[in-house]
Amino acid sequence: MLHPRVSLRPEPFGALAYHYDNRRLNFLRSPDLVNLVRELPEHNTPRDCFDANGLAPNRWQAFATALDALAASQFIVPCGSQETPSTTSPK
Repeated sequence: MLHPRVSLRPEPFGALAYHYDNRRLNFLRSPDLVNLVRELPEHNTPRDCFDANGLAPNRWQAFATALDALAASQFIVPCGSQETPSTTSPK
């Protein structure tokens, strides 16, 4: 699922993703990737999400790599994650 502090802005090429905590900007360069990111919480595995979105199996590795990169940069987090925005941490 999207990190609670990430917003997506739709664009013709896909979307811009902005992380309000680490101030990173990420380009989701495919409408298919945007759909996957939005629909991940509805599926048990990314592969189930790929299949539900009608992605050809020969494209799965590229999308898996993109999702891994989004997870590494904290744009997406595991469903049910208790990620809390750093801005709400005690001072």
